[in-house]
Amino acid sequence: MPHTAPPSWAYLSLAASMALVGSYVGLSKLLVAVFPVLLLAWLRFGIAAVAMAHWVRRQPGEEPLSTRNRVLMFWESFLGNFLFSICMLYGVQFTSALAAGVTMAAIPAAVAVLSRVVLGELIRPRVAVAIACAMAGIALLALARPGEGTGGTAAASSGELLGYGLLLAAVLCEACYVVIGKRLTGHVSPRRISALINLWGLALVTPFGLWQALSFDFGAVALPTWGLLVFYAIAASMVTVWLWMQGLRHVPSSRAGVFSVLLPVSAALVGIVVLGETFGAVHVVAFALAMAGLLLATWPERRL
Repeated sequence: MPHTAPPSWAYLSLAASMALVGSYVGLSKLLVAVFPVLLLAWLRFGIAAVAMAHWVRRQPGEEPLSTRNRVLMFWESFLGNFLFSICMLYGVQFTSALAAGVTMAAIPAAVAVLSRVVLGELIRPRVAVAIACAMAGIALLALARPGEGTGGTAAASSGELLGYGLLLAAVLCEACYVVIGKRLTGHVSPRRISALINLWGLALVTPFGLWQALSFDFGAVALPTWGLLVFYAIAASMVTVWLWMQGLRHVPSSRAGVFSVLLPVSAALVGIVVLGETFGAVHVVAFALAMAGLLLATWPERRL
């Protein structure tokens, strides 16, 4: 049977998904400057819940949720939605969009480690090198940063170190999300998974969001910021998932992983172009290490 090449739009869907993820990670720096983190997370889940309300209902031919899948759905949301959002937003608040992009490039390496621990999958030598590269890039940024106007380095502040720790926690949460998702997608449609875990995220963060909303001046928020919030909510919870799943229907997952390279690239571009963040020598080396690790972890191997 002849092999059919994936359609070009499938590759475009994968690329657009990862570029969107990187852009909203970067742009979240603007949002956490306006909204308290827990309130921002609550608004994000609430807006997405309205947008995805028609995805919640079970589709014809789809099997009912088993008790096991309900439990997995909770952990998928708790780790991949709730904790990921909190750690990522606080991490970006304490560091930068560029730092977040470099750290998020470690997601494939973290997935490999977690798959080894949870699923018993082997870590190939190439992936081991990828893990080392990713960790080296993050450590370089966390332990040193470009000096002001000198091209030298200065020790990172305690707040920045906390930020990198939170970004690493976000990476681990996302890795858990991927591993748990492997168990869910065979039984529940991607659209319904997205809608249900978003509702769990909304339920988990609502008490904290309401607490911060009571003392927040919503009238002081500019209209463009509300537009950015809507973009963040829809992109993070709905559009990126749909684009990724559409691409995966036609592209092997081993090849699709390569497109995750666009996540740190787009986050870095947002940080440099939109937020005016400095891209110094330390960032160049750290970014190169992160990208090398990402490509080593995701590039498809040749089969003899």
